[in-house]
Amino acid sequence: MLDHIDTGYEGKFDFPAHNQPPTLTYLLASVPRAGSTYFSHALWRTGCLGAPLEYLNFEPAGPYGFASASPPAQHELWRSVLRRRCSPNGVFGLKAFPTQLQALERTNPPLLQDVLETILPRGRPRRIVYLRRRDRVAQAVSYARATITGIWRKEQESAGPAAVDYSQERIEAAERGIAFQQAVWDRMFNDLRIDPLAIWHEDVLADPDAAAQQVAAYIGTAIDPAAAVQIPLIRKQSRGDAGEWMECYAPSRHSE
Repeated sequence: MLDHIDTGYEGKFDFPAHNQPPTLTYLLASVPRAGSTYFSHALWRTGCLGAPLEYLNFEPAGPYGFASASPPAQHELWRSVLRRRCSPNGVFGLKAFPTQLQALERTNPPLLQDVLETILPRGRPRRIVYLRRRDRVAQAVSYARATITGIWRKEQESAGPAAVDYSQERIEAAERGIAFQQAVWDRMFNDLRIDPLAIWHEDVLADPDAAAQQVAAYIGTAIDPAAAVQIPLIRKQSRGDAGEWMECYAPSRHSE
């Protein structure tokens, strides 16, 4: 967790306890730097689409890093968020990256099985919202710079964006990482025979309410404006010298 910053995982943002299993579930599938934090909060803010955050992020620096080495604690956290993060209309959403599911497959297979049975239940409609970004160069540059600086959120910028030395190798590695994770999702969708709802980051930025309505229609529920909730705002990070990075990198791509 980030000290002194409301990230959305804090208990004060919980919905009233929901003591029955969710009636509608969906997976918000994405890859790094595709705007998934912004979109997840746009969905959550409706008060009708759950609160689809990274409840399987047990990395040491992640929101549930304290449970990184404890499968029992991870299981208890999962049971807890099912109660606390299900919106009053019975909708529960989970945001995940492929690496989080792969980590569970290695370290806590029983929890992964429980998660998949809950989010993608057999014998019922399986719903996956797949968020991507059209501008792959901007995405790769953003990913590369974040891995160098360790700054993933606006709130981490203390004195404005730091200048970062350009690295062709880091951008190429970021592109490979994004492509790999997208390929993992594609295999999963194919294996499950699921045609996900495709949402683009650029469209979310242009009209987040319309994107939320798309998700509501896809999972089979309605958005009630009176149900909207107050949650932390997600502010756009400063670009810094990202534009210069993109200008340097774009010619190299076209020359291949």
